[in-house]
Amino acid sequence: MYYNPNPYPYYGPYYVDAPQYYRREPAVFPNERYPNRMDSSNRIVLKDYGPNPYVVNINDATIQNNTFRTALWTGENLQVTLMSIDVGDDIGLEIHPDVDQFLRIEQGQGLVQMGKNKDNLTFEKMAYDDFAIMIPAGTWHNVTNTGNAPLKLYSIYAPPNHPFGTVHNTKADATAMEQSNGSENGNGTTMISGKTPDEWIQHTEYLVNEGLEDVKRGINALHILQEFILMGVLVGKGYSPEEAYETVEEWERTGESKLLQQSKAMRW
Repeated sequence: MYYNPNPYPYYGPYYVDAPQYYRREPAVFPNERYPNRMDSSNRIVLKDYGPNPYVVNINDATIQNNTFRTALWTGENLQVTLMSIDVGDDIGLEIHPDVDQFLRIEQGQGLVQMGKNKDNLTFEKMAYDDFAIMIPAGTWHNVTNTGNAPLKLYSIYAPPNHPFGTVHNTKADATAMEQSNGSENGNGTTMISGKTPDEWIQHTEYLVNEGLEDVKRGINALHILQEFILMGVLVGKGYSPEEAYETVEEWERTGESKLLQQSKAMRW
């Protein structure tokens, strides 16, 4: 009697004697797997989804983007933007004093330059598809497209660097927006959130006058500096000078800030 070393269910000498595994893909209806895609074109809807929970194929989103900059997610402490840099063009030399930045290239290549001085960018590296770039806060930096196709990348800012929903279709659009919000105006005058340095001095004149009154009252210099630096921070956060003054004074008056109470009681 012939002995079959591969009994049922394995037939024949050429069948591999090994367990078989079968995988059934779950039924997925249109846009169920990718709920952030449009029905008609099956492309990702590029808009700002922050600060809600969000999951996306960041490679697909980055490659699909054709704008100079589009905010994809803006939260309280972090922002993701998509960028497309034309051949031979660059992001533009810039610095973020209080923002760390992460860039990742998904298509193309570029020259990365960084430095502490805008006229002396001592750091230079080439970066390609799948390369990541880390930019410390307070560092001048630029990325130039040296390839023959648009440079597609995404950027992570911590904290956010652009308003919610930012879309800059072109670099010129971005430059115009930055000139009105924090760079330079058409005359080369520095602008910060829409004001020149002299306009900021006029805007905070109320705080200066209150500080001079504290000096006349003999309040010690440490306390005055603490209070008015705090007020300046609040003005930077969007408070009016009057609101900033009342807020800090209330911190001291109610004891919410023990350190302000202690410094006011000091004698010099």
